[in-house]
Amino acid sequence: MDDTDTTRMLATALEQARTGRAEGGVPVGAALFGPGGELLGRGRNRRVQDGDPAMHAETAAFRAAGRRPHYRDTVMVTTLSPCWYCSGLVRQFGIGHVVIGEARTFSGGHDWLAEHGVRITLLDDPECAELMAGFIAERPELWFEDIGADTHLS
Repeated sequence: MDDTDTTRMLATALEQARTGRAEGGVPVGAALFGPGGELLGRGRNRRVQDGDPAMHAETAAFRAAGRRPHYRDTVMVTTLSPCWYCSGLVRQFGIGHVVIGEARTFSGGHDWLAEHGVRITLLDDPECAELMAGFIAERPELWFEDIGADTHLS
């Protein structure tokens, strides 16, 4: 995977994050790609829109991708470091690589994933960081409802 692939993949997740924000939700987007870089599924955090606390962006992308015999050769791209819930999804299904737009506003379980053999690419993308920081400033109550006040559980 080169920089062009990474940029294209992140663009898909960012489009989902922007859509989620426009819908009044939490602006996190994700996409799952196959071994050849083909898009398998994309999604956005839809907790607010669907009234479903489990509908995080990575979950939505994973569900949209459908069944596969295995996921070790897939790449999950997300605009924000995955929370513990979504990190668990990556481990449970053996997703081999996670590309993260940013971890400035929230540093989830990506270090834990790396310790367990998942390849992590942290991009520190300014647009991802600005999108999330702006949302947190405008809607702190929704952010803390989504991520919970105890974000540093061990």
